[in-house]
Amino acid sequence: MSGNIPMTPSGLRKLKEELKQLQTVERGKISREIEVARAHGDLRENAEYHAAKEKQGHIEGRILDLNDWIARAEVIDTSKLKGDVVVFGATVVLLDPDTDKTVTYRIVGELEADIKKRWLAVTSPVARALIGKRVGDVALVRSPGGEREFEIQDIRFEDPQDDESAPAP
Repeated sequence: MSGNIPMTPSGLRKLKEELKQLQTVERGKISREIEVARAHGDLRENAEYHAAKEKQGHIEGRILDLNDWIARAEVIDTSKLKGDVVVFGATVVLLDPDTDKTVTYRIVGELEADIKKRWLAVTSPVARALIGKRVGDVALVRSPGGEREFEIQDIRFEDPQDDESAPAP
C-alpha cells in the first residue's frame, strides 16, 4: 500500500493498541525468551534460540508495519457522514434478488476488513460496486465466482461507538 490509508477512528485506535502491546509487553517477553535460550549453550544447534529470534523478527516487522500504517492513516469520522449515497464508512443493507435474502455490510479500510463482522474493505469487489449508489439502485458485483446483482435497501451511517459490534443483519 502507498499513500494515505482510509480508516475509521476505531480502526486507528486498534492499531495503536496493538502497537503499544507489542512495544511494551511482547518485546520484553521475547527478550527474556532469547536470554533463557542463550543460556542453554551452543547457539548453532539451539532450536529454542532460533525460534525466539525468528519470533523477535516477526514482532519487529509488525511494529514497523503498524508505525507505517498509523503514520499514513487518514481517519474518516463516520459520525459526521450522512446522506443517501454509499461512501466509505456507510453501512449498507442489500437484497439479493436471486435468494430474496438481505445482508448488511459496512464499508471500512483494508486494515479493518473483517468478514465475520461483515465489514468489507473499500477496495473489495462488493464495496467498489456499491460506492456511489443510492437506495433502490442495483449494484452489479463482478467477482471470480461470476456476476451477481444486489439491490440497495438502506444506507446508514452508524455511530463510531458501534464499531465494536457487527452491524445488525
